[in-house]
Amino acid sequence: MANRKDFVVLGMGKFGRSVAETLAAHDYDVLAIDNNEDIIQEVSDFVTHAVQADVTDGDALAALGMRNFDVAVVAISDDMQSSIMATILAKEMGVPYVVAKAQSDIHKRVLEKVGADRVVFPEREIGIRIANQLTQDSFVDFMELSDDFSIVEIEVQKKWRGKTLRELDMRNTYGINVIGMRQGDHITITPGADKLLEMGEILIVIGNNKNLSKVSDDK
Repeated sequence: MANRKDFVVLGMGKFGRSVAETLAAHDYDVLAIDNNEDIIQEVSDFVTHAVQADVTDGDALAALGMRNFDVAVVAISDDMQSSIMATILAKEMGVPYVVAKAQSDIHKRVLEKVGADRVVFPEREIGIRIANQLTQDSFVDFMELSDDFSIVEIEVQKKWRGKTLRELDMRNTYGINVIGMRQGDHITITPGADKLLEMGEILIVIGNNKNLSKVSDDK
């Protein structure tokens, strides 16, 4: 696989374990690290390697070859000091991309200052995603890219059926761009402008959240 990445996940709480097992299920090499031996034994069947170690011990992480990984996921948030230290160590050892879980806005700012490339609030992000799905009932799926922009899967509405993307002119009508189309498990990237829309098809669109809301309201 071209540009294949190797991942190390530090901390095997619910979030860390979910990330590690999902990456492994997609055939990526994953090293899982936690200081709890029982948890390490549990995840060892699902990931490439699972090691009991202190994620704040620089010598231990160096011995495990931390510098050879492309992405580190610091999945600790309940212990802010350990989270910050693990992030610092990962960056000092040359990991190109570090994702860190935060528990507060202050924690987020500190993680960014010490080098985290991306800081996540999994519970908050899931909450936003679910809330958007509940309030925008024509949305099939919703992925927030930032505070302002999202990628959305939206059902082909009744009034769109039998029309082409060219006729609908989503960019001028709604201020959004169609980047793909899904029917069942089949996905078409950048469908042609003359594609007729049919019942059961899902449009994959990207745009400003305010504009996306207009699509849901305009039924």
